[in-house]
Amino acid sequence: MSADKELIDRLLAEFESPEEIVGLMKQLTRAIVERALRAELTTYLYYDKPDNTRKGRRSKGLKGGLGTVETERPRGRKANLEPNPVFKEETRFAGFDNRILSLFGHGLSEREIQGHLEEMDQEEVSPTLISNVTDAVIEQIKAWRSRPLDALYPVVYLDVMNVKMHEQGRVGSRIVCMAAGITLGGKMEVLGLWTSANEGAELWLEVLTELQNRGVKDIFIACVDDLNGFPRAIETVYPKTSVQLCIVHLVRASLNYVSWKERRLVAQDLKLIYRAASLEEAEGRLADFARQWDKRYPSISALWRRNWLGVIPLFQFPPEIRKIICTTNAIESLNQRLRNAIKTRVAFLSEDAVLKVMYLASRNLAKKWTAVHGWKYALNSFSILWEARFPQNGL
Repeated sequence: MSADKELIDRLLAEFESPEEIVGLMKQLTRAIVERALRAELTTYLYYDKPDNTRKGRRSKGLKGGLGTVETERPRGRKANLEPNPVFKEETRFAGFDNRILSLFGHGLSEREIQGHLEEMDQEEVSPTLISNVTDAVIEQIKAWRSRPLDALYPVVYLDVMNVKMHEQGRVGSRIVCMAAGITLGGKMEVLGLWTSANEGAELWLEVLTELQNRGVKDIFIACVDDLNGFPRAIETVYPKTSVQLCIVHLVRASLNYVSWKERRLVAQDLKLIYRAASLEEAEGRLADFARQWDKRYPSISALWRRNWLGVIPLFQFPPEIRKIICTTNAIESLNQRLRNAIKTRVAFLSEDAVLKVMYLASRNLAKKWTAVHGWKYALNSFSILWEARFPQNGL
């Protein structure tokens, strides 16, 4: 039932400042919670009489987006009623925990989250409480990392990020591996996260074998960023998969050499290379790029020539597939979000701390993902190029 507009106007007539309105909202929240608890206890006692009766009230503070709301919780003489929506030992609304997790996934540290909540909500929250809220995610991560996967991902992206971590009393470097795939339906999905002390064929063999054990039977194209030992590992687990140097990574690495004023121009000229109609045209475009930009940024053309053998497979695919490999916004956003989330930390205290940040960051972003643009055209090309491996029942 919707509230009467005139009633709302009369209620707000005496409140002008934002602080007064927040105070009113806290009063309304308290009234709603207390009425719900009284109604629940009345219903409970109705079925439990005469063995149970009311026995006063108990004060409780509930943390939420409006700060702490003080409520009076009615009690029965028997302590066997667990009230809902505010459980007996609960001190926070569910949305409050979700806010902490969202901020943590955006890269804020526990101290930064504490400061943010104090500034925005005038709410004192201890780092211990924040740590407890984020630690509760560990069990979700374990289930997420072992969940079954689809039998086929036409395109899979694999990336590596370096983080600093405390180990045995000192700070050392550690590798974080991320795998993301596009489903047959065209949705991007993060398949898994792994940490390791070293990168190499042994690590990638472990990652790919785990994907296979979780149900991934085939991958058409694996997009990678010059990963050490990866070709040998994928040849072992997925011998029919085409390995393509990830153009997204290559372009991003190229733009690291460029001033902000000229990034758009350089990116447009790089696009002429990887969108060329043939290998011969691409080689000509690379030569043109070198003549245009080598005086200012000689490292870019050198970078592309060093990695040219990894770029070449791109030109065997039709434009629909090339576009997916080169310019998928979802994978660009994912890479950027994960890197932003971890770069704010000087050093992580444990492997679990790394996984918490990256899992929550990817989860925050995944809520906004839609189907990959132009996916239906790419899917038609996949069905022709790999007809024997394409599902016979389609989607």
